[in-house]
Amino acid sequence: MKNEAYFTHINEQGQARMVDVSAKQSTERKAVAYGEIIMKVSVAQAIKNQTIKKGEVLQVARIAGISAAKRTFELIPLCHLIALTKCSVDFDWVSESTLSVQCEAKTTGVTGVEMEALTGVNAALLTVYDMCKALDRGMKITNIHLLEKDGGKSGHYMAPTDNRD
Repeated sequence: MKNEAYFTHINEQGQARMVDVSAKQSTERKAVAYGEIIMKVSVAQAIKNQTIKKGEVLQVARIAGISAAKRTFELIPLCHLIALTKCSVDFDWVSESTLSVQCEAKTTGVTGVEMEALTGVNAALLTVYDMCKALDRGMKITNIHLLEKDGGKSGHYMAPTDNRD
């Protein structure tokens, strides 16, 4: 049996390759990813009050997340270049010291946008860390995962709601 039946990114000689998606049908595709950053309450207050010396943290992080999602193919070696039709990065304070980030990516194409959504979340979280690290080097980036994906042959996926580690 061919290796590609098990590993789509490895050819018959065991070498890395980009998957050929040229025969796939173009469909609408969407992915939503999520992550959190936990920080000192004082840092959270400074973000909320827009008193961080480096600037408006959430706006810079939003732009970083969108920009990174658009450039995922440059960061993840075997990802395809995808023309995103939508990318949004949203924030929510889930506690007085925990900020959540959610990134939604959409396209109409032959391959999914899960990696773009996950890359957007990571870049946004790292930007929050970078802009606030002078106040709290112990911030913790956590709980990054795919919430939902839709489109393509595998159809719709929703993350389980159980408390897995």
